[in-house]
Amino acid sequence: MATATARQIRTDAADDTAEIEAVVWTYLDGLYEGDTEKLGAAFHPVSHLYGVENGEVSDMPRDVWFERVRSRPSAKSQGHQRHDRIVSIDQSGPASAFVKVECALPPRFFVDYLTLLKTKEGWRVVAKAYKVETR
Repeated sequence: MATATARQIRTDAADDTAEIEAVVWTYLDGLYEGDTEKLGAAFHPVSHLYGVENGEVSDMPRDVWFERVRSRPSAKSQGHQRHDRIVSIDQSGPASAFVKVECALPPRFFVDYLTLLKTKEGWRVVAKAYKVETR
C-alpha cells in the first residue's frame, strides 16, 4: 500500500478547496441569476433545504426549491447588488465539507450552511440549512 507524501496531501487538500469553492460560487451565481441549471450543477438531486418558519423546521426538496426559483424574478433581473461571500470552509475528510456563506435576495439576507459530499461526479451540496433576515 502506497502512502501519500505530505506535499501530495497538501496539494490534494488545495485542489479540493478550489473545487469546493467553484461549486459554492456556481450555487451563488445560480441563486443571483435565478438559474436552476447552475443550481442543479451545485446541488445533488437528493439534496434538501432546511429552515425555521414560525418555530417549525421546514424541509424543502431540491425540485420544490427549483420551482420557487423559476417562479420569482432573480436578484440580477431586478438590478440588485450582489451580497455573496464565502465565510468559511471546513473540510473534515476527503469526501465531506461544511461551508458557511452569506448571500441575499433583497430584501431577504441569508446565512447558509452547506454540507457537501464528494461524489463520483465531484463535490455537490447535499443539504442546506439557512437563516433568513428581512431588512
